[in-house]
Amino acid sequence: MIQTVVKRDGRIVGFNEQKIMAAIRKAMLHTEKGEDENLIEKISSHIIYKGKPQMTVEAIQDAVEVELMRSKRKDVAKAYIQYRNQRSIARKAKTRDVFLDIVNIKSNDVTRENANMNADTPAGMMMKFASETTKPFVDDYLLSEEVRDAVEHNYLHIHDKDYYPTKSLTCCQHPLDRILNEGFTAGHGSSRPAKRIETASVLACISLECAQNEMHGGQAIPAFDFYLAPFVRSSFVEEMKSLEKLYGQDFSHLYQCEIDDYLSRDLDGLEGEERVVQFAVNRTVARVHQSMEAFIHNMNTIHSRGGNQVVFSSINYGTDISAEGRCVVREILKSTYEGVGNGETAIFPIQIWKKKRGVNYQPQDRNYDLYQLACKVTARRFFPNFINLDATFNQSDAWRLDDPKRYLNEVATMGCRTRVFENRFGEKTSIGRGNLSFSTINIVKLAIECMDVEDRQQRIDKFFAKLDNLLEVTARQLDERFQFQKTAFAKQFPLLMSKLWIGSDKLKGDESVESVINQGTLGIGFIGLAECLKALTGRHHGESDEAQQLGVKIVTYMRDRVKDFSERYQHNYSVLATPAEGLSGKFTKRDRKQFGVIPGVTDRDYYTNSNHVPVYYKCSALHKAQVEAPYHQLTLGGHIFYVEIDGDATHNPQVIMNVVDMMDKYNLGYGSVNHNRNRCMDCGYENADAELEACPKCGGRHIDKLQRITGYLVGTTDRWNNAKLSELNDRVTHVDTPQAQ
Repeated sequence: MIQTVVKRDGRIVGFNEQKIMAAIRKAMLHTEKGEDENLIEKISSHIIYKGKPQMTVEAIQDAVEVELMRSKRKDVAKAYIQYRNQRSIARKAKTRDVFLDIVNIKSNDVTRENANMNADTPAGMMMKFASETTKPFVDDYLLSEEVRDAVEHNYLHIHDKDYYPTKSLTCCQHPLDRILNEGFTAGHGSSRPAKRIETASVLACISLECAQNEMHGGQAIPAFDFYLAPFVRSSFVEEMKSLEKLYGQDFSHLYQCEIDDYLSRDLDGLEGEERVVQFAVNRTVARVHQSMEAFIHNMNTIHSRGGNQVVFSSINYGTDISAEGRCVVREILKSTYEGVGNGETAIFPIQIWKKKRGVNYQPQDRNYDLYQLACKVTARRFFPNFINLDATFNQSDAWRLDDPKRYLNEVATMGCRTRVFENRFGEKTSIGRGNLSFSTINIVKLAIECMDVEDRQQRIDKFFAKLDNLLEVTARQLDERFQFQKTAFAKQFPLLMSKLWIGSDKLKGDESVESVINQGTLGIGFIGLAECLKALTGRHHGESDEAQQLGVKIVTYMRDRVKDFSERYQHNYSVLATPAEGLSGKFTKRDRKQFGVIPGVTDRDYYTNSNHVPVYYKCSALHKAQVEAPYHQLTLGGHIFYVEIDGDATHNPQVIMNVVDMMDKYNLGYGSVNHNRNRCMDCGYENADAELEACPKCGGRHIDKLQRITGYLVGTTDRWNNAKLSELNDRVTHVDTPQAQ
């Protein structure tokens, strides 16, 4: 007798004879003779009692076919077989349609899910084929019933779900010094330790590329200047040794001579050892500049993940006050300002200036001149972004200016916004750590479901009850994924779990990663706070103090629940201000289909990113900073503050400094400036005209329009999905960026 059924997705459920009877009845309704209840009862009873205790769906349907063929109703058997075939075709149709879109390089939300992935190339197509077939496998076999239900009904989005079966982690802040000082093995070859700046630059690129192939998110270097600084001095020593051969003299006493700054100078008027040292400095600076040029060029041309995506990379710098560290920063900034290739703006690495009082923020600070240069570069090239080490939540009690390894106690970030710093299971640091996985909840849908409650307090109470339940589901989902990830072996991630992840150097290849990965974070993200507040109060937080108070209350509640989850599950849970790209439109599209067009909520093609003031809301940069600032200390999984400016910012770096001043004044953690940048690919002419279609210099129409999509740049909007294009068209500038007092 049948007791349980194995469904197509692998789940085992209790047997329900009504499903057999309903299927036979449907087949009979498609025949001229119609229903025969006695035959339905007879066939279903026979299958039930003759069947095995556990059967698959297919086996049960095969048995129904056999019994119908044995009966007098051959017409019903024929109709039933046709029905099964139609159902099978329907199940395959969705996959077929998706695959045809990929094959025919259609521009839609599937093929344009990631703007820095070219899904039109053969490698890109293979990635999309794999991605779209893996996601259903995850749904069917790796998710619990409640999580699958939350995803299916548009309450929850699991990021990088296609990578779920690989057990890979999201991202990592590389301790590049280990790579440079010890070398590493990747594939069939080994890289020796670096001895000069050129080698260090190449190894930095290779390590980022290799690590990205072992993970599903971005890669970052947390202290680019500190890590490369020693190789500036070693290159200087090489130059001195070359001069020893030229002059036939011993200059070894000058190898470690004091150098206040590595600046190229004319040799006229210099004599003796002073001339020798300056010549070596000039040669060293030229080599550092070429190495930084090569680093940027490589990061914009080498590919990872199947050969179809430029390495999603970030570098943090700005706090090394040594002459060598300053040289690295100066030359990376100069190279960035000059551009790559024919002068194009480099998309990667995402560069992040670490702003710190006493180091680089005030005129008397050692690196203030480099800060000024950084703002000049941002005004032309969008990067660097700025992380505020002086924000209360970004500080470490262990940080000391006289500590040569103070970078260990400095927060670093991934370019899109991912932040890792606090740690329940070890040192408070960003280095050697990253995010394990993150999922985003649809707080807008929760709010929409509460709109029918007339009493305001009851409406909000209902929302918080729903939010609490969904947070519980999300925390369990992330723990379930962690329990799956921890079963991976160290040898599955040969670079990450030998040189990069904190504590991994103690692992053997055939040992699981369980003992070290809890150093990472699990992120609970959200998008659409603005639309959520519109649904609950009628106004968003940018236009209403009342809505702002509720918004802060909502995200504070999430932060507090995350602390509870960290205790209960013993993980580093954090709240993430999700950098939604493809997701911004997916949630909205399905909610609009279910609830219709709701003004201010579902009437656009996207939900507003995380806690941002809506891009279409006209306000000053100052007001935007005041509204968004309270959320940064609540979203320690990552956040970002943007200011949109119009006109050509190239000759106005002061506006960039004004934004950083606001970040300092209002305790914002991470931010940057968006502006227009066009480049004629035929003659190289650049301007900031938002409506430029033809080059005013040569008439060419091959115009590269650079834009920031989330935290990173995209050289062409052709690869943007429809939701992000809609958001781009809605963006307004933020005026009035006064100097903070």
